[in-house]
Amino acid sequence: MERSELIELLSPDGLRLLDSLPEWDSSADVVRTVAELRKDGHAPGLVAAVLSQAKLRAKAAGKFGEFARTMLFTEAGLEQATRLRVAALHAGRFAGAGVKHVADLGCGIGGDAIAIAALDLRVTAADADEVTATLASFNLAPFPHANVLHARAEEVDLEALDGGPADGIYLDPARRSAGHGNTSRLTRPEDYTPSLDFAFGLAERFPTGVKLGPGFDRSLIPAEAEAQWVSVDGQLVEMGLWFGALARPGIRRSALVLNRDGSHELAASGDSDDVEVGELGEYIYEPDGAVIRSRLIGDLARSLDASMLSDGIAYLTADTAQETPFATCFRVIERLPADEKKLKAALSARGIGTLEIKKRGIDIDPATLRSRLKLKGSAAATIVLTRAAGKHVTLLVERV
Repeated sequence: MERSELIELLSPDGLRLLDSLPEWDSSADVVRTVAELRKDGHAPGLVAAVLSQAKLRAKAAGKFGEFARTMLFTEAGLEQATRLRVAALHAGRFAGAGVKHVADLGCGIGGDAIAIAALDLRVTAADADEVTATLASFNLAPFPHANVLHARAEEVDLEALDGGPADGIYLDPARRSAGHGNTSRLTRPEDYTPSLDFAFGLAERFPTGVKLGPGFDRSLIPAEAEAQWVSVDGQLVEMGLWFGALARPGIRRSALVLNRDGSHELAASGDSDDVEVGELGEYIYEPDGAVIRSRLIGDLARSLDASMLSDGIAYLTADTAQETPFATCFRVIERLPADEKKLKAALSARGIGTLEIKKRGIDIDPATLRSRLKLKGSAAATIVLTRAAGKHVTLLVERV
């Protein structure tokens, strides 16, 4: 979004037009909609801006629910924003630690700041990008104890904020290239803005939370931090580092799984040791990504009375099935041939035309394999390509 587009959008006519639009319908005739709005006398730039926002609001409903109807976004800002359900848990940490004024440095479109302000905490949010800071200001307008600055994180004077000094810090360092549309992911932590050195320096002075990608290099995690990996409905979304009063005593690794049944957590004082490798049982378990990243597979295995299927591979096996929010359980129907031609014949003999392929520890692309198999049939199935006790296996399975 360009500055000129933002100015049009934030005009009384722009906001009135945006709010008057029906709910976005991806199947609607956009050309016709544009023509009708132009016929009503609306400028081309304004029409483009409001239709873009209507589309983003519909997309944002998955992260922000009903709040999305009254918020403004950029494509990049929405992609990088924290889901409101997760942001509420972040905010709860600050409230639970007795923090009164949070400085949200690198606030983006304001997702975390909204959750903090909703708990009646004062929040000063800052973003280096002018358009993004303006959108955050709009999104935080309903909260009188929230303030937004157009400033780099390093430039914010934490002792001279409206409402008094900050006593807690939240940072979401930019991990993508600058821009409001399609941006690229930054793979090197030294390229983040603000830098990790800056973030970890603040953590030495304040209760601090730092949001990072779930694949963040574990060797860079400070020893004093609580590291929590979060998955939402099976999707691994973030790794949060918590310092000072925001870190829970005795916990340095945790896996938080959020699903339609609620919130579930595995927590430990450190990485857990894997259990021994065992014989393939009647069931295999695929741990949630948060459990894998937090290296708490061993603790999960012990809770399920399960064994590792093979060294270094995140599949567990057992002879009994137990319900758990931390893993998906599959019943092993039978072993199939590992040879591709024989596998194709075996699947064809069973009338399988739709195939889900799961794999770990095997160097193969599931989409390419599925294409080569050229299956036809009315049945659907799931196979697991992995190793059991170090040997390649192909397992026909079904979800429990």
